Amino acid sequence: MPGKRWPEDHVRLRPVFSSLLGFTAVAVLLTVSPGPDFAVVLRTSLSSGRRAALCSALGIAAGCFVWGLAGAAGLTAMLSASQAAYDALRVAGALYLMWLGFQALRSARRSSKAGREAKASRTEAGGTGAGGTGAGGTGAGAPVPETGPADRQSPLQAFRTGLLTNVLNPKVGVVYMSLLPQFIPHDAPVVTTTLLLVAVHAVLGLVWLGGIALAVHRARAFFQRPRVRRRMDQATGGVLLALGAAVGVETAR
Repeated sequence: MPGKRWPEDHVRLRPVFSSLLGFTAVAVLLTVSPGPDFAVVLRTSLSSGRRAALCSALGIAAGCFVWGLAGAAGLTAMLSASQAAYDALRVAGALYLMWLGFQALRSARRSSKAGREAKASRTEAGGTGAGGTGAGGTGAGAPVPETGPADRQSPLQAFRTGLLTNVLNPKVGVVYMSLLPQFIPHDAPVVTTTLLLVAVHAVLGLVWLGGIALAVHRARAFFQRPRVRRRMDQATGGVLLALGAAVGVETAR
């Protein structure tokens, strides 16, 4: 009867549950380590808001599943065996990170320029008002240009950015290839267990990166200050450029 199989199934699944718990502890450390994912979500949250940042985190999680499926299909083993393919993917990832960093720095420069123009506009309006042209000529009514980033992303664009950031990082595939087999019990279904482990990593990533997006949103009054936004754009842009350059230099060696 089906009921008589339950103890046997419980014993058979116990190693899988133990592996999931062990992998969760390791995955937490992998998740909270600063890297491109963190910088991309922070940058997206600052430039495009909470919804886009959450979509970026979803794209990163989807990238985890892409690498998980590739690992289950043996593609990551092929990538690891082919130095040329591995280096090509690393170069593509490095260029993409550097492009994202350039976008952030360009946004900071545009924001700084808009701020200077707004200050000059207020100064001119104030001078006109002092000359006695009436209430309509005072600086109080002068429009202030928007100093925020001009390159806002839609949710779909943010998802794509997160996905590409992860998929173009071959280290994710290599980590999966070297780490996941250690947590797959003997006689356990390889594909199913692999996807379970990847799901754990993806969920942890969503919680962590989603928390970052929500924290930035809650403190939006602070982060919306033009000077703060410029500094954050400069910081995240510099980090992304440095990460991309580091990957490129390491690949060239």
